Amino acid sequence: MTNTLSALLVTAALLSVTAATAQTILLKNATVIDGTGSRSWQHTDILLQADTIAAVGPRLNAPGATVVDLSGKTVMPALISVHTHVGTLRGITTNAVNYTRENILRQLQQYADYGVLHVLAMGTDRPLLFESGLRDSSATGQLPGARLHSAGYGFGVPNAAPPVDYGMDLVNRPATVADVAPAMDKVAQVHPDVIKLWVDDFGGRFKKMEPAVYQAVISEAHKHGIRAASHLYYAADALQLANAGVDIFAHSIRDKDIDEQLLQTMKSKGIVYVPTLSLDEYAYIYARQPEWLHDDFFKRSLEPGVYEMITSPAYQQQLQASPAFAKNKAAFETALRNLRRIYRAGIMVAMGTDSGATPVRAQGFSEHLELELMVQAGLTPLEAISVGTRNAAKVLKLPNTGTIAPGQVADLLVLAGNPEKDIKNTRHIVTVYKAGKNIRP
Repeated sequence: MTNTLSALLVTAALLSVTAATAQTILLKNATVIDGTGSRSWQHTDILLQADTIAAVGPRLNAPGATVVDLSGKTVMPALISVHTHVGTLRGITTNAVNYTRENILRQLQQYADYGVLHVLAMGTDRPLLFESGLRDSSATGQLPGARLHSAGYGFGVPNAAPPVDYGMDLVNRPATVADVAPAMDKVAQVHPDVIKLWVDDFGGRFKKMEPAVYQAVISEAHKHGIRAASHLYYAADALQLANAGVDIFAHSIRDKDIDEQLLQTMKSKGIVYVPTLSLDEYAYIYARQPEWLHDDFFKRSLEPGVYEMITSPAYQQQLQASPAFAKNKAAFETALRNLRRIYRAGIMVAMGTDSGATPVRAQGFSEHLELELMVQAGLTPLEAISVGTRNAAKVLKLPNTGTIAPGQVADLLVLAGNPEKDIKNTRHIVTVYKAGKNIRP
């Protein structure tokens, strides 16, 4: 018996004699994956009191508790995605007019239905979110659905990246270094979790942000005590951003295999790596009829009209004939290799998907696909799960979230199968517990 499990049993023994309340739930006889990367525990009970995990261990006793038999089921922490976009997507369009309270809440509920209970919107939010108090109410769990965290208003380039389309008309676009500080002062007023900046030419379409400008963005963010997360593509930009003090790489490095210099720079500076592998697969995979294309779990995650679009011969032929098709496939394969090397080097990797940025990046399904792709890259299923739970919680600075242990918030997925054996079993969701309440009865 491990020391960890022994400690849990002691806690369980002490709590077993505590009078149970009407809010006490005892999950019995489950396989438990705790989110730390450790092997699963068999025939294990989890005691929930109000919104908290009170005890974990075999043969727990809680008189008066509601008992739920989970024989044959697996319990794991709920998922967390630290790179999403919420509110601008509706149907087959992504733009500012879609950004309504109703649309935001609808999408947060969809994430929750898929077992994703915290999401970070990366730099495309709008005043409605902050002026109405919606962000604060959601982040503290007062509203249904996933809890929404925000990167506020991002920083891009005038008349360049990110494209003004897709609801990015409120992104700050400083023309000079002198423009950065006043823009950052304004963004800091909404208290974002991170600051997002775009350093990319989008395949040669746009002028990239000047190094002096993004150095100023990072520096000014840090003056306000806010971390900086960068959209990127190229290894050369990644090295410059790392040396400029960026905190998070919000996408994979995709143009070449990462070299030792960049690897060691990332490690020494404590940079977090968010690979968004699903984004890169979506860029070409619909032309190849992926095995999940007709799966109900995928289809239910799509906005109206998207399934018809992506399964049409015209759309698939357009992808196949695109001059970028081979480049996109190669970029995905490079991203897989780089993730494997970065993870094995001991660099913090956290899950993000860019879901919701475009209609083909399905909210909720993308997070489960991301787990599968991380395993394809060379992580074990348990490692991939820890990336999407414990590590992502650390990025959002949620100290009591992301693992299954006494004192943690009771955000849980109950699954019909064991993802330790097959990562795709995360898609067979039986129940979702948000702060100890079953939100998917």
